[in-house]
Amino acid sequence: MSRLIEEKEGFPAVLMGNEAIARGALEAGIDVAAGYPGTPSSEIVENLTRVAKERNLYVEWSTNEKISLEVAAAASFANLRALCAMKQNGVNVASDFLLHLAGSGTRGGLVLVACDDPGALSSVNEGESRHFARLVEVPLLEPADFQEAKDMTKWAFELSEELKSLVMIRSVTRMSHASGNVKYGGLPERKPQASFKFDGPFLDSQTGPVISFPVDYKHKIIHEKLKKAREIFDSSPFNTYEGPRK
Repeated sequence: MSRLIEEKEGFPAVLMGNEAIARGALEAGIDVAAGYPGTPSSEIVENLTRVAKERNLYVEWSTNEKISLEVAAAASFANLRALCAMKQNGVNVASDFLLHLAGSGTRGGLVLVACDDPGALSSVNEGESRHFARLVEVPLLEPADFQEAKDMTKWAFELSEELKSLVMIRSVTRMSHASGNVKYGGLPERKPQASFKFDGPFLDSQTGPVISFPVDYKHKIIHEKLKKAREIFDSSPFNTYEGPRK
C-alpha cells in the first residue's frame, strides 16, 4: 500500500512536492486524474495510479496533454472532481481547449497542475505557465512550501466549485522534486456519483450545454468570477503572514 494512504490524519511525513500535490488531491476526494508524462510533473499521476484501486479512482496517461485536460473536464461536467497534471510545455499543447474551458466554466472541482522547469533542466525551453492563466483569465495558485503544496491543492478543488471555474496550480522543478515536511489531513469517504445535465437553459452551463458560446456573455461571467476570486483570496488562509512586524 502506498504511504500516501496508509497513514492517518495528523501523520508527519516527508514527501516530494509532487507527492504532496497527489496527497492533497486525495484529501479533496478526487474521482478522476489524467495527465501526460513529462518531468517535473510525472510523479503526480504516478502516485495516484498506485492508489487508484484502493481509493476508487479513474487514472490515465492520456495520448497528449490536450486530451488529458479534456478527460478531466468531462469528469467535471459530470459533477466529479478531477485533476489534470502536465509540465509547462504541455500547457501550450492544451491551450486551445484551455481557452474554451475558461469560457464554458466547470461543474465538479477541476484543477490543472502545471509544473514549470526554470533553467530547462529537463526541457527544451523555459515555458512559463503563469502567462496562460493570465491569458485565459482563470485563478492560479503557487505553493511556497510542501505543506502548502498539499493544502493548496485540496483548497483548489473547493475554490473551483465555488467559482465554477478551472483553477491552476503552478509548481516548479525545485518544488516538485525536492522533499519536505507535510502533516496529513483526513481522507474523505466519497463514492463517485456522476450526473450530467444538458436540458436546462442555453445560457446556464450548470444545467444546460457546457459551451463557451456566446463569447461576449461568457467573457463577462469570467470577469465576475475573477472579481469573486480576488475577494476570496483576500481572506484565504494562504494570503497571510505570521512573524515579526519588521
